Amino acid sequence: MVAGMWIRSTMAYRSSFALTLVTSFCVTFFDFVVILLMFGQVRGLGGFSFAEIALLYGTAGTSFGIADLTMGSLQKMGKRVRDGSLDTFLMRPAPLLAQVAADKFALRRFGRVAQGLMVLVWGLFLLDVEWTPLKVLLLPVTVVCGAVIFGAVMVLGASTQFWMQDAAEVTNSFTYGGNTLLQYPPTIFAQELVRGVVYVVPLAFVSWLPALYVLGRPAPAGVPEWAAFASPLVAAVCCGAAGLAWRAGIRSYRSTGS
Repeated sequence: MVAGMWIRSTMAYRSSFALTLVTSFCVTFFDFVVILLMFGQVRGLGGFSFAEIALLYGTAGTSFGIADLTMGSLQKMGKRVRDGSLDTFLMRPAPLLAQVAADKFALRRFGRVAQGLMVLVWGLFLLDVEWTPLKVLLLPVTVVCGAVIFGAVMVLGASTQFWMQDAAEVTNSFTYGGNTLLQYPPTIFAQELVRGVVYVVPLAFVSWLPALYVLGRPAPAGVPEWAAFASPLVAAVCCGAAGLAWRAGIRSYRSTGS
């Protein structure tokens, strides 16, 4: 209901919404323009072709776009804790997380989702792989689970802001930064970094591991082949950790005293 209210408010100025949606699409597309310019000079990057990198970019970008669309408002949790506006949400008979995520729902963020989907479809059209029913099923599961993993990281970051109100940029380094990292093949990064996004902050399950299976390439950092299908399990674990952190943050909240 809250998200619907903000959508109706946005659509009251349709020209403004169309302009901001196009702007959001173009700004995010500039990230892919960098890759296009790069492949104007080289034939491959880290042993990956343009179509293969488009697949990596599209899966990661679409997953992050969905998470940003639904959970992007959590970035303002620190401000709500500082000014006491979080108290308003606590007084309402509705789940706090749902209220905070839906508040000031920005439909313009759909431009990021559309841009990621466009690149994903483009990459699939250019790819020359042997498709199987398992690979076809794995792609939508990867996008959905990737969105859940990114969303869980956003909730974890918002939870830390109950204690560190200015930690939003730390969370962004894992969300926006992680999205940028996953847009490129793991072969161009140091093995320590690759192991970090597999075993510490499991962002590799958003895009890298499932996409490498689709492409018929070996998994990085000595990860077993079956890990390509572990995204649902990883997403569930991340949601559990995010839920515990969120509840701990709520229990520690003491308002501003204003």
